[in-house]
Amino acid sequence: MVAITRPVSPPLLARRLLRRHPSTQTVSFAGVRPLIIPTESSGHFRRRRCQVSQSSEPPTPVSDPGTPHDDDDDSLRVAFVCGGAGGHVYAAFALADELRASLPSSRSLFLGSPAPSLEAASAASSSYPFVPIPPCLPRAFLAAALHLRRFRPHFLVATGGPPALPTCIAALLLRLPFVIQDQDAGPAPATRLLAPLAQRIFLAFNAPVRLLPKRKCAVYGNPVRMSIRDCQVPKAAAMARFFPGAGLVGEEGAEVLLVLGGTVGSPQINVAVLNMYYEMLTTKKNRYIIWQTGPEDFCEMESLVRGHRRLFLTPFLREMDITYAATDVVVSRAGSVSCTEILVTGKPAILIPLPTIVDDHQTKNAYIMADVMGAKVITEDELDSSSLTYTIDEVFGMWHLNLV
Repeated sequence: MVAITRPVSPPLLARRLLRRHPSTQTVSFAGVRPLIIPTESSGHFRRRRCQVSQSSEPPTPVSDPGTPHDDDDDSLRVAFVCGGAGGHVYAAFALADELRASLPSSRSLFLGSPAPSLEAASAASSSYPFVPIPPCLPRAFLAAALHLRRFRPHFLVATGGPPALPTCIAALLLRLPFVIQDQDAGPAPATRLLAPLAQRIFLAFNAPVRLLPKRKCAVYGNPVRMSIRDCQVPKAAAMARFFPGAGLVGEEGAEVLLVLGGTVGSPQINVAVLNMYYEMLTTKKNRYIIWQTGPEDFCEMESLVRGHRRLFLTPFLREMDITYAATDVVVSRAGSVSCTEILVTGKPAILIPLPTIVDDHQTKNAYIMADVMGAKVITEDELDSSSLTYTIDEVFGMWHLNLV
């Protein structure tokens, strides 16, 4: 069984993203080791000195990321490309947040699939500029090359998803160095393809190293969003955000179950929960359920679910820091970033891996979590309302024993 690494300290990973390249400059700032900034001696990415402001104020967002900024030469600029699964998107935004916290004068640009997409919505709710990469491969390549040339980043960080491949190829032709951050226990096909061309490959697990150029690999775990890692909200206050009228909110003994089906939701998990939630809430008077159905299944589930004051039904959860603060036990798919967030928050978990993912990496993630933190694993073949109810009650029983 492959060993899992502890979740990486995001500031460390953000610094490691700035490893030495053939031509580099060193930047030091208070409280953090010197950073190595890649530059080019010729061509569009000309040599420049990067000086870091000591101001604690956040940087002003780039109003038009497609316009060159000749007065920006003293600012570190980093482009992030991500898309598709939530793990790819949240990893990129976690790195960008840590980079901005460490280097307040830095600028970040996000490239991803056009709206409606998770990365476009995430960028809209943040201060980061976002530019769309069309799904058609020739157009995607041209659009990526145009946006990179205009923004003039010092390097590109690719965390996965459909836009990553054409953007990395565009970066190569522009002589722009790029690094890869792969979140899963098995490397994605795009990671294997781009690995020989990348400057560095940052991995969450040890297992993929044997399939990639070893000299380029560094195992640091997955980045976790600062809001989740640093959340100090008490459970009672967090519960009140979801169950303002429930009588037991804030009282000792309340049990909160969180059901996550991934970014797009899971019909299999939704059906299993649909067939057991009401009986569970009826028999367990102190139990609450936060249920993320996914946007595609929400309307159907909402029409079938009987309203209950201890049930919170939603298509998507954005404030995951508050959600984890309110939660005692998690039922989830086994996406890599979800597993890392569960590990960081220390929540007992029941993982139901999606078997149709390329290389079945969710199953690998789930059994690593079982070895490391005792997570329960239910395969899709075993999943039904009875098996889910039994496992949830078992985990809550163990959770109570650990509180004693």
